Amino acid sequence: MTYFPQPNPTNRARRLKVGGSVVVAIRSEGAQPVRAKLHEVSATGGLLVLSKALEQGDFVEVAFQTSKGTVHGMAELLAARCESTSGCLQAFRFVALDDEDHTRLRMALESLIDQTMVGVPSSKRPSL
Repeated sequence: MTYFPQPNPTNRARRLKVGGSVVVAIRSEGAQPVRAKLHEVSATGGLLVLSKALEQGDFVEVAFQTSKGTVHGMAELLAARCESTSGCLQAFRFVALDDEDHTRLRMALESLIDQTMVGVPSSKRPSL
């Protein structure tokens, strides 16, 4: 069964900064695969660091490794902010996740929240 995340405009999903360098594989139909780094993540989407922005509105497949296993999902690319030296930050929102992927993502987020609540310094915190 597939899970379709439904963002709640009045109660935004908690976004967490990702420690370390979590690589995201991005595939879109008819284009070469692209690699990015995950900067922030939530149950409904996240923020990518890219060398150059991708097309806003495109639907892509994303995959990244978490402490609970690989998460694969379909996502829509949102607006990008390009910064001259560090590349671009581009938001995405999940549009579909398999139930297993949704469970892995939720468990990884809970683990990251627990580490944050314990007060582990971000430099020593394990990545997602």
